[in-house]
Amino acid sequence: MPAYVISEVEVLDEQLANKYRTLAEASIRLYGGRYVVRGAMPEAVEGTWPSDRRLVVVKFPDRERARQWYASPEYEEALQIRKPALERRLLFADGVPE
Repeated sequence: MPAYVISEVEVLDEQLANKYRTLAEASIRLYGGRYVVRGAMPEAVEGTWPSDRRLVVVKFPDRERARQWYASPEYEEALQIRKPALERRLLFADGVPE
């Protein structure tokens, strides 16, 4: 069953964030992931969404593959850049069987 990595992101440093995106994208692809939503400014139809927050959704074949990506040496460099570049909330969620 597919799994999703969902991020609520506030960009702290745009230049570093661009470098993070490049590194993250390469590592995501290596682990079978693909962006479904990338850097969107969602429209809150109910409730509120902070105006400085972006939404990112990445689809992986399953949660185990998402975990492998997150703990991978390929993603480690991106994670080090992420800390000063972005403030985020990161979630893993299982999708419904296809």
